[in-house]
Amino acid sequence: MKSITVQELRELQESGADFQLIDVREDYEFDEANLAGELIPLATVLDETDKISKDKRVIIHCRSGKRSANAIAALEGMKGYTNLENLEGGILAYIDEYGLDD
Repeated sequence: MKSITVQELRELQESGADFQLIDVREDYEFDEANLAGELIPLATVLDETDKISKDKRVIIHCRSGKRSANAIAALEGMKGYTNLENLEGGILAYIDEYGLDD
């Protein structure tokens, strides 16, 4: 499984790179703090593949990296995705490194 560090994600964000950021946490977690990605909770990710690009880089994250790893394994195994990357340490690592923009 491919992964990306929070530093690499930040560089992508700042450079304006063309990628998709998917958050697989629950609604209440997203409402508390988010990285401006698209919310697709883990329980629905296989049903909402029409929202996940197969044509560009897709970074998937959760709170710590476990749910996003599960999402990637399912999407790769059942739906044939090859362009997915897991955010190492999830949103917790991102907040620890950078905080959140207001």
